[in-house]
Amino acid sequence: MAKAQGKLIANNKKAYHDFFILDTYEAGIALAGTEVKSLRMGKCSVKEAFIRIENGEMFIYGMHISPYEKGNIFNKDPLRVRKLLLHKAEINKLLGKMKEKGMAIVPLRVYFSGSLVKVEVGLAKGKKLYDKRADIAKKDQKREAERDFKIRNFG
Repeated sequence: MAKAQGKLIANNKKAYHDFFILDTYEAGIALAGTEVKSLRMGKCSVKEAFIRIENGEMFIYGMHISPYEKGNIFNKDPLRVRKLLLHKAEINKLLGKMKEKGMAIVPLRVYFSGSLVKVEVGLAKGKKLYDKRADIAKKDQKREAERDFKIRNFG
């Protein structure tokens, strides 16, 4: 559903390795002013982040936004819990799908859409070890094919 437009701040490659991404949503995020300034400098990590739905609201845990260098007492805790902004119907839909076994909601990327900070959220199903191995084998095979093609045409 969501397409990342604008300047990419952080990408979660680990999520694509550990999960099958079934559906994506674009969510806003409630931030403080110094956090936005820090994001403009690209100081963000979502590798270890995860999302929970509590009381009909969506929160992101473990998203690290480094404190703003030129900030003062207004800097917030880098790992504080932040609220994600989605329509109530979308949250209820995600909550219903998350009740299924093996489903999770993970942050995929953080980016600017105009002047607003957006988080791409994915509905994900966990991969087994053999699925991860199959994906790695597929990538290796594709890389080999591209290398052979390049050698044949330009070598």
